[in-house]
Amino acid sequence: MTEEPTDDGHEHAHDDHGHDSEHARDDHGHDSEHAHDDHHHHDIHELGVAVLTVSSSRNIDEDAAGDAIIEIVTEAGHEMSVRELVRDDYDKVQGAVNRLVGRGDTDCVITTGGTGVTPDDVTIEAVESLFEKHLPGFGELFRTLSYDEIGTKIVGTRAVAGVADGVPVFCLPGSENAVRLGTEEIIVEEAPHLAGLAKREEEAEDAEEGEDAEEGENNDGE
Repeated sequence: MTEEPTDDGHEHAHDDHGHDSEHARDDHGHDSEHAHDDHHHHDIHELGVAVLTVSSSRNIDEDAAGDAIIEIVTEAGHEMSVRELVRDDYDKVQGAVNRLVGRGDTDCVITTGGTGVTPDDVTIEAVESLFEKHLPGFGELFRTLSYDEIGTKIVGTRAVAGVADGVPVFCLPGSENAVRLGTEEIIVEEAPHLAGLAKREEEAEDAEEGEDAEEGENNDGE
């Protein structure tokens, strides 16, 4: 580290590579703080979260897992846009998620229940067919974190996430403990960023379609 006089007469610290040591830089020579801010520029800081419980044995009044999701997301500064419960049925689950991602007040959907291996656990099959993009890291991380709690039983948990119609969808198991783990440790940390990125891509596609339509109209008028 050397000290070097600047034009205004003050000494300015530089590292051995001649870079300003007061500003950390990333691998591309950009200010890392600026790069971090730019990376999160599209984050949605106040999400509208839809909560869908999948169960044939519970109702809304007995839905501890759904209650836990709402508690966690609201404490994190987000809002519940809608809460629903459907029974374990492929068409009903798929229809509900498809409708929820299409709502204007919903930036993220969290489902709970139906992720196991019994014959009526169909949430994953119903929801994955709606995904435009899969987010395999969610399930991988959830199972890694869950291993400390339930050990090798985690192989029977099929938690997944993906993007459907520009909206992140997270599918969690039906237990309250599993929901708290997935929502607190992963979803509230990453959903604002993922939702912002998904919306950005959707907006870019809409803009491109608008430009193509305008170009077509101009060509028709020539």
